[in-house]
Amino acid sequence: MQSTAQAATPPAAAAPLPMLHAEGTRWVDAQGRPATLRGTNLGNWLINEFWMMELDKAGPVDDQCKLEATFDQRFGYAERERLFGVLRDNWITQRDWDLMRRHGLNVVRLPFIYSVIEDEKKPRTLRADAWRYLDDAIAQAERRGMYVVLDLHGAVGSQGHEHHSGCANRNRFWSVPDYQARTEWLWQQIATRYRDRSAVAGYSVLNEPWGTTPENMAAVVRRLYTAIRAVDPNHVIILPGHVKNGIESYGRPAEQGLRNVAFEIHPYPGHFGWGMPGLKVHKDWLTCAPGEGDTVCKWDERMRRLDAPLFLGEVQPWALMGQRLGGQVARASFDTYAKYGWAATAWSWKVVTQAGGQGDGKWGFVTNAPGAKVPAIDFATAPKADIENLFRSFGTQPYELHQPLLDALTTASPRDIRDIHGN
Repeated sequence: MQSTAQAATPPAAAAPLPMLHAEGTRWVDAQGRPATLRGTNLGNWLINEFWMMELDKAGPVDDQCKLEATFDQRFGYAERERLFGVLRDNWITQRDWDLMRRHGLNVVRLPFIYSVIEDEKKPRTLRADAWRYLDDAIAQAERRGMYVVLDLHGAVGSQGHEHHSGCANRNRFWSVPDYQARTEWLWQQIATRYRDRSAVAGYSVLNEPWGTTPENMAAVVRRLYTAIRAVDPNHVIILPGHVKNGIESYGRPAEQGLRNVAFEIHPYPGHFGWGMPGLKVHKDWLTCAPGEGDTVCKWDERMRRLDAPLFLGEVQPWALMGQRLGGQVARASFDTYAKYGWAATAWSWKVVTQAGGQGDGKWGFVTNAPGAKVPAIDFATAPKADIENLFRSFGTQPYELHQPLLDALTTASPRDIRDIHGN
């Protein structure tokens, strides 16, 4: 299915959403009613991941820091900033917000790099347009009855070796105390602005902070918690896990003076060394198969012991499994998470490729339609006009929806993974 239509006017403002908080192992509203949160990430919007445009192998520029440096060298800083604005103004548009709501989603995780807010040339100074994108995202979501989780995906200095922290193989956040202090400052600016905004479901303080030990991660994150709590008593603060031992380094929040917190993990059955995409790996995870493998039952036990809610900040329960099976497994996954009271956001809303089309299930709810191709552009050599045309095309290129996924998510009947048969 293809969709190019843009709504003529944004929807009217809805009634304010209830502020959410942590109560035991569940996300609840002010009246203590459980909130079922299922949604998506807005990847590659406010921090770039080149594989999501299938441009990670098109040339030597393969992360955001390299792209910024390349534009600075070729065109100058001011023109770099303008080109990034063109990309951001077109990657996510009102068309996307309307389609997210059509999929029945009610929360978005918003990954951003620190320099969207802080002036990279003037530390501890807000950019002149610091709140442009976060304000708009929250307003767009709020109009559609959707929550937003604000996710610092790329801290100053980078908190890991991976490209998705902005700068691959840098990982200097942990070794430069001023970077940590600036991140505390940054979160205080964010929390001061949004402390009364009920459409913000929570603050995901540091994405995948795996460039240090679990113990040091927990110590630094506790300082971020303290900085936020100094200005915002209201919002859920989401504490990230570590690749080595999950969330164990924090201890029980109530015993550590941490209140109104949730924990975040990124389970990816079928990917990154956890089996292969298919029904079995998801069924084992969701039905608590015996053995050493991780399961939802084991995480339920952990959360009950910690007495805190869980946020599955990144999941991918449909890619590369065939569209029909992928849609069914995705619905069963979201339904299972809801049963435990966990919030979950899939990675990711939009992924485009050079050829286009969903094939056997791309990583995006939407992708570019067949024929609406993404050129294999080399940012180090391509004419500026070609780069700008590419960025503008993201706002108008025809989409192909993952129709079985859309159908599965919007049917009234819940889905149990045990009732699904396939590969």
